[in-house]
Amino acid sequence: MWERHMAAEFEMKSIDATMETMVEHPFVNHVPVMTGGAGADGVRDFYSKHFLTGHPPDTEITPIARTVGEDRLVDELIHKFTHSIEMPWILPGVAPTNRRVEVAVVVVVQFEDGKIAGERIYWDQASVLAQIGLIDVETLPVCGVEASHKVVDHTSHPSNRLIELRHL
Repeated sequence: MWERHMAAEFEMKSIDATMETMVEHPFVNHVPVMTGGAGADGVRDFYSKHFLTGHPPDTEITPIARTVGEDRLVDELIHKFTHSIEMPWILPGVAPTNRRVEVAVVVVVQFEDGKIAGERIYWDQASVLAQIGLIDVETLPVCGVEASHKVVDHTSHPSNRLIELRHL
């Protein structure tokens, strides 16, 4: 059901196909920016106005790991895109910067009777803001794209760089 849901969102971009994968009263909560919806009308409104149309043409999603429980699924993904369009679901109120973004995302999917009851989606918003130039990684203890690289390959960047830099 989750695979059908993702295909409806990202390949078909169909609100009806997306909603068919969900229970009667679902919820979607993008935790870092509190976008999403509650109930069929709220989720439908969010998906149709802000999410399905809010993905640039070069959007890529790379699966990293999946954990499956009795009524939950947790996906760890890398979400890549060029911020070439308005993206109110992840960058509400931010005009396109045409900068490339690559961010690790964790999706917790809750199921009821074989359908999606809810989604809680987490990502490092500071990393996103750093990559589009709204946060200065030189003056604040945040990372940019290297954070997602380290998720894919834990040896790609040294650990504790921010700790060491702040104690010089």
